[in-house]
Amino acid sequence: MLTRREFLQVTAATAALMGGGVNIARAASGQTITQDDLLKFDSVGQVTLLNFTDIHAQLMPLYFREPSVNLGVGEVRGLPPHLTGADFLKHFGLKAGTADAYAFSSQDYAQLAGQYGRIGGLAHMATLVKAIRAQRPNNTLLVDCGDTWQGSYTSLKERGADMVKAMNALGVDVMVPHWEFTYGAERVKELIDQLNFPFLAGNVVDNEWQEKVFDTTAFFDRGGVKIAVVGQAFPYTPIANPRYMIPDWSFGIRPEMVQRNVDDARARGADIVVLASHNGFDVDRKMATLVNGVDVILTGHTHDAIPGVIEVNGTLLVATGSHGKFLGRLDLDVQNKKIAGYSFKLIPVFSDVIAADPEIQAVVDGIRAPYQGAIGEVLGTTESLLYRRGNFNGTFDDLICQAIIEERDTQISLSPGFRWGASLIPGQDITVDDVFTQTSITYPNVYRNEMTGELLKTILEDVADNLFNVDPFYQQGGDMVRVGGMGYQIDIHKKIGSRISNMTLLSTGELIDPAKKYVVGGWASVQEGTQGPAIYDLVCDHIRKKKVVNIQPNDTIKVVGA
Repeated sequence: MLTRREFLQVTAATAALMGGGVNIARAASGQTITQDDLLKFDSVGQVTLLNFTDIHAQLMPLYFREPSVNLGVGEVRGLPPHLTGADFLKHFGLKAGTADAYAFSSQDYAQLAGQYGRIGGLAHMATLVKAIRAQRPNNTLLVDCGDTWQGSYTSLKERGADMVKAMNALGVDVMVPHWEFTYGAERVKELIDQLNFPFLAGNVVDNEWQEKVFDTTAFFDRGGVKIAVVGQAFPYTPIANPRYMIPDWSFGIRPEMVQRNVDDARARGADIVVLASHNGFDVDRKMATLVNGVDVILTGHTHDAIPGVIEVNGTLLVATGSHGKFLGRLDLDVQNKKIAGYSFKLIPVFSDVIAADPEIQAVVDGIRAPYQGAIGEVLGTTESLLYRRGNFNGTFDDLICQAIIEERDTQISLSPGFRWGASLIPGQDITVDDVFTQTSITYPNVYRNEMTGELLKTILEDVADNLFNVDPFYQQGGDMVRVGGMGYQIDIHKKIGSRISNMTLLSTGELIDPAKKYVVGGWASVQEGTQGPAIYDLVCDHIRKKKVVNIQPNDTIKVVGA
């Protein structure tokens, strides 16, 4: 008789063998998928915009579960992307249990992962890109909306150079940044010099003279149409990430500056203006109401995968997910400097049915080969679905929080609300590679400090306001700080200072005392000089000791007003 662990391992191994073409489980589901199906598209007009964003240095196929909770407040409550699960499927007319349901939602994720397999992989995306370019050789523009150089073992070791090499090989036409800045100002400049394409960040100025630091706009001719791409870096970089790494640069949303850049592009003869943005979806939705003359916003940062175009005041908003899961294709018919028609498809990069492009696969293999011994180490096995994405705690975050408490001997642990990091399905081995998709940052030290209950509440309230402020321009686009060893209640519709209540120390069941001090561990502090072991080393050691991981969804956070 098989044990539960043996059953999960057999299931995972069976799924792993189902490669190439239409696999057995996929056929059994009653839905077949081919590469031709994914590429099927009714071309429109003269311009094809291809777009991906937030790939977070993921070069290989992976699992990535979309969020089961993505709450909106104020005017955007109940609007995409603030729909999940069955509500999301209903809104976009997607059928449960299908390949689209697997790609775009969290519904029945572990089961569907066994049927449809991994997704993404740069060589598989390259196959789609090259096929579309072959169809539309003089019409296609490939735009990368940022968070490209960070998020993997190799990107951390090579300080982004691996991803520059990969993106050059892919033939990206233009990019914008965010996590790129966490390698520091000098390294960013070095890597820009290695790029074969423009690096745009029109909202970044130097502190002394308030002059632009990077190029603002790039022009391209596609199909006889002059396209201006205006670039927008993540506005809150020096707040969400360490300011000391980029001390001489100032950021911001700067809609008035965007308007000037758009007007300048029009004055220089642009037929259409595309804003390549790392603002986040809700920020760009508001931006579209304030800035005139933008035809298309390709939006990144918040990792939203939306299988349709959202129109706001005549501007087309496109959101293409994260981790290399999707390639967006937007065809435009441009007449008299306006969009007369368009067609859109967000293509899931199903790596089991898309042939890997040999040229790009060779680049990927070359990048990973020197590190294969390290990243391939199996640390343990998971019996449960491990994921990060969602407004509140994810199971991989809970694993990190558990590791901090046990390895640093703390009462409470905090882990940032990052949205990047691969998912692992039940029965899957956990490798060093997997841990680094969750933890690979340039400020990884795990601190161990005393904090008062009052300070803990202040931290939770501050992060909650970043997420649930009704004005999108005050949102930073991450999720709630993850907590271990403590539960709390949150009312998302209240104002800052009043959202968090009933903070409870789980080890004793007692309410957190504002005046009392607690031993707290955490990582990714933006303060310079933070001391402690690197989070990736700590988590790897923890899993090595555990061997088998089983993390069930966290029920200690009570959400009011969802």
